[in-house]
Amino acid sequence: MSKPIDESYFLWLCQKIGEEDTGNPHKTYWNLLRILYKKEFVYIIPHDNNRAEDGKDLRSEFVADQGIMPDSGWMNMGCSMLELLIGLSRHLAFMSEGELRAWFWELIENLNLEKYNDNTIEYSHHIEETLNDVIWRTYRPNGRGGLFPLKVRPPGKDQRNIELWYQLNEYVIQKG
Repeated sequence: MSKPIDESYFLWLCQKIGEEDTGNPHKTYWNLLRILYKKEFVYIIPHDNNRAEDGKDLRSEFVADQGIMPDSGWMNMGCSMLELLIGLSRHLAFMSEGELRAWFWELIENLNLEKYNDNTIEYSHHIEETLNDVIWRTYRPNGRGGLFPLKVRPPGKDQRNIELWYQLNEYVIQKG
């Protein structure tokens, strides 16, 4: 392999969500995706480690697909936000019989990050704040500002205190 494993893996992940080099910076999101790839997802709610493991499982698929054997340190690194979003998008696609790509970009829209294409400058601070809101659960009780904003919050359920799996399920139900 001519490229370092991180770069090859990053490009492999980007193919999963349909990012292509169109030559038009108004229609590409390479910079945003690199920020997502570099930002580690840290979980603070019990059982969200399962979502991190879903994201990290992509590495096993990648090495099997490429026929390579990376060192264990690379395989055991923390889950990136990009891996997390792709893992969540896989679950959403399976549950709704939709497409992983469409769900990924819907999650980006839920985070209000779709405006940060490659033509946008001076944006990494806002992206970082948004990702920290997701990680540290500082979004609204109904999920607004997070990955799964709800139209109607179930009585007594503050989305900031609920594991991502149950947020995802409620989101799919409400999208019905």
